[in-house]
Amino acid sequence: MTDTPDSERTRVQTYVPAYQKDVWQEHADELGMTQSEFVRTMVQAGRRGFLSGKPGQKDGDSGGASSASNPQGTGIENTVVETLSNEGALDWDQLLARLTADVEDRLDEALSELQGENRVQYSGRDGGYVLTDE
Repeated sequence: MTDTPDSERTRVQTYVPAYQKDVWQEHADELGMTQSEFVRTMVQAGRRGFLSGKPGQKDGDSGGASSASNPQGTGIENTVVETLSNEGALDWDQLLARLTADVEDRLDEALSELQGENRVQYSGRDGGYVLTDE
């Protein structure tokens, strides 16, 4: 393989909790991907939401609906297909609940961390979560 700007590889390293790595590995295995392919695909899928419609966005920056390494699609499309494959017919509300369950878990985890760092607190007077003055 020749090293062109599109094919040159470089290492990216990050640290996640061991349980998160295990979850990612299990999901990658279910999708028939290596962990590297899985993380790369999920990052690109996540970036799509941040880049959509931004000025100066390059076509290749969004991660696209498919790529050479994953021609069936990325992100939510894979999750929909996998969920329907595993569970059969689901109505809109059922499918939405399956797709957003991890968002609720991540929000709960983020709020716990932010409260632990005293950056956010729940205020009954204000009727919800508020930033602290720190």
